[in-house]
Amino acid sequence: MSACVPTHAADPDPNRTERDHQSHSPLRGPRRRFRVAAADLSASIAVFLIALPLSLGIALATDAPLQAGLVAAAVGGLVAGRLGGSPLQVSGPAAGLTVVTADLIHQYGWRTTCAITVLAGLSQLGLAHLRVARSALAVSPAIVHGMLAGIGVTIAVAQLHIVLGGTPQSSVSANVAALPTQLAHLHPAAVSVSVLTLVLLLAWPRLPGRLGRTLRTVPAALVAVAGATATAVFAVLSLPKVDLPSWRSHALAGLPEGPALGLAAAVLTTTLVCSVQSLLGAVAMDKLAAGRTDVPRSDLDRELRGQGAANVVSGVLGGLPIAGVAVRSTANVRAGATSRNSTMLHGVWVVAAALLLVPFLELIPLASLAALVMAVGVQMVSLHHIRTVTRHREVLVYAGTTLGVVLLGVLEGVTLGIAVAVGVALHRLSRTRITHEEKEGVHHVHVKGQLTFLAVPRLSRALHQVPQGAAAVVELDGSFMDYAAYESLQDWQHAHRAHSGSVEITGRGGTRIAEPADASAAGCRCRPWTPWRNHQCEAPAPVATGRLPQETADGPSCHQLARGVSAFQRNTAPLVRDELARLAREGQQPSQLFLTCADSRLVTSMITSSGPGDLFVVRNVGNLVPPPGEESGDDSVAAAIEYAVDVLRVRSITVCGHSGCGAMQALLKTDPHGAQTPLKRWLRHGRPSLERATDENRPWARLADREPADAVEQLCLTNVIQQLDHLRAHDSVARALREGALELQGMYFHVGEAQVYLLTEGSPESGVFDQVAGTAVTADPLGTVLHDTRA
Repeated sequence: MSACVPTHAADPDPNRTERDHQSHSPLRGPRRRFRVAAADLSASIAVFLIALPLSLGIALATDAPLQAGLVAAAVGGLVAGRLGGSPLQVSGPAAGLTVVTADLIHQYGWRTTCAITVLAGLSQLGLAHLRVARSALAVSPAIVHGMLAGIGVTIAVAQLHIVLGGTPQSSVSANVAALPTQLAHLHPAAVSVSVLTLVLLLAWPRLPGRLGRTLRTVPAALVAVAGATATAVFAVLSLPKVDLPSWRSHALAGLPEGPALGLAAAVLTTTLVCSVQSLLGAVAMDKLAAGRTDVPRSDLDRELRGQGAANVVSGVLGGLPIAGVAVRSTANVRAGATSRNSTMLHGVWVVAAALLLVPFLELIPLASLAALVMAVGVQMVSLHHIRTVTRHREVLVYAGTTLGVVLLGVLEGVTLGIAVAVGVALHRLSRTRITHEEKEGVHHVHVKGQLTFLAVPRLSRALHQVPQGAAAVVELDGSFMDYAAYESLQDWQHAHRAHSGSVEITGRGGTRIAEPADASAAGCRCRPWTPWRNHQCEAPAPVATGRLPQETADGPSCHQLARGVSAFQRNTAPLVRDELARLAREGQQPSQLFLTCADSRLVTSMITSSGPGDLFVVRNVGNLVPPPGEESGDDSVAAAIEYAVDVLRVRSITVCGHSGCGAMQALLKTDPHGAQTPLKRWLRHGRPSLERATDENRPWARLADREPADAVEQLCLTNVIQQLDHLRAHDSVARALREGALELQGMYFHVGEAQVYLLTEGSPESGVFDQVAGTAVTADPLGTVLHDTRA
């Protein structure tokens, strides 16, 4: 949420606005110097230590100049990190691009591959300009995971040859065919270094004890490569090692050479893989940092634009193609990074290493890097993803994509996966099972599957097996119905009821999903599949008689309420009758007193996911809690509090305010010295909230990561805090709090955003709730935290 500068109505201090601008608005005040948070600095070092060996390993796996991996890592950090739309995603040479890049280098050479990278970057910039980034997420996850799994298999099989001391072939089939010969001619030194790398890589994250927790802060990839390198140096093993030629001889991009159609396919493949992997990575980072209010959500179009710019720069400078990298991004988030400064700093460290650490980098055995990349390739075949696609019946799509990538190539494999996905979808749409049976005089028509025009002939045959005038139940066990099926079902329903038959349409398990079709005769136009929004039936159109309908002419009518009650008796009452009967026998035993505003937009059962008997609800204008002894004969709120705490023994009391509260708006505009009306007399209990909100010595409450939008919202937030103070003054509440049998909590519901906020606990001296630890907040399903800066 963007920060807004708050305003005050009738502020007695004309200088306050200027002070608020300076203290709350990031766009005003003196220009601040560039600062890097300590968390970003430490996170950048952790990411750099992972990126350095992986960048070299991926360059080795693609048969590109090893410096190209360092160039891509540096550009990914500096360019994509600065321009991208996902602040915590780390970009660089990715294992998912290894197969694509290796094939391009083998087919066109290195300089043309760099040119293809530049063209792919320009394509990404064009797609970002068209704002199609979110459309890329329409690709089935089974296809994406299958593509990554196929790439992982290809990487692992190729790098296995280097691990064994040999040279990989040009294709997976050739690598598999050459494997027996390679096993017969092992290179003992290469195998020993590779095994040591894999052992350290797998064992380091599992070190036990307190010392193990401390050591595990060093990335396993760095430990594995460093340990293998040290062993090779001290044992004086004769092995091929990293060779970084002088930067003066580094090859840059050249003009693309080759058939136009082949180059176009290469650019398309590189653009597809880079874009999809980066966008999915950005979405994954949003999920990983979902509970953090200091990190904004990703702008996918900006992320695509940043990735395109990074690929253009990397290609021009002779670097590998760039995409968002899951391993480095996850490490960045878990290391506590708070901004894009961490990603950019990691690029700075890569540049420094490429210039200053060349003698040390040239000690690394190629077998150790190959073992590291092989492990990454194996991890890309995720058992979790396989279980997920199997559970969702997408295993055929996953397997088809994987095999296509392994045997044919990335673009061909993805195309095959899309074809399989379309075929599976069409098969599911056409495979609808419709049965008819009679039980105890009631005819049941069961539709299992998606109801489309393809199933209309079978649906019509089954429906016409129901005799005229008979009782019928149509059970729709599916999630989709197109217009042709809807028309067929409705036409039969009207015709059957016209011959005195009864029709009940239910969902899976027999749950009723429809009102009787003759509700339209009463003017109700709701349909069984209409989603809940504001379930109000539309009134019939005015009749051309020169008179308005009765509801309009005479004001509000009870007809709408009567229809709602009738619908409850028909549809809802049968479902809740047993539960309400139990509550009638046992009495009410709510766990919470929920005190909120009488505003019609505030549906307590909806925002708390509660049902009958869960909440003891008290509603009044402005969610006010009069202090003890100040109700002037109206003790309704105090009585409810006493009854809830002493009789019902509730364990918590929640005061819930909301955005755009009319009571708070009236409180801001009301003259306390004017003529007294019932509303003004009631709103006097909110005047302490107004005084608190306008107190210059008190910082303003904050709504998650932004200031209140205006003075009304500020008063709404402050009112929640003030009414909690009033609650503590009641004897029954104070006694329960001392005994530890009760807790108080504040809540704020933003109507326009459909977002709930919780007030964090506060320090006693300030009389408000202090902030709760982030882990406790993110686990709460109700939403983001409402912070109060007075704590």
